[in-house]
Amino acid sequence: MMPLTMARPGETVTIRKITGKDEVRQHLAELGFVVDSTVTVVTELAGNLILQVKDSRIALDKTMANRIMI
Repeated sequence: MMPLTMARPGETVTIRKITGKDEVRQHLAELGFVVDSTVTVVTELAGNLILQVKDSRIALDKTMANRIMI
């Protein structure tokens, strides 16, 4: 496993685990980041990611993206 920040732009990955406090995991789940779902990295800028999750594009900062393991 590795953090989501290690994925390259254009790569589609599967979420294996989400770390952090319950509130953080709940917030990410509400955004669509759940275990076994797929996420596509649209672009990366200074470690911050823009991600395609289902039919939405979501921007995550580096610290949040590091909590998502792929």
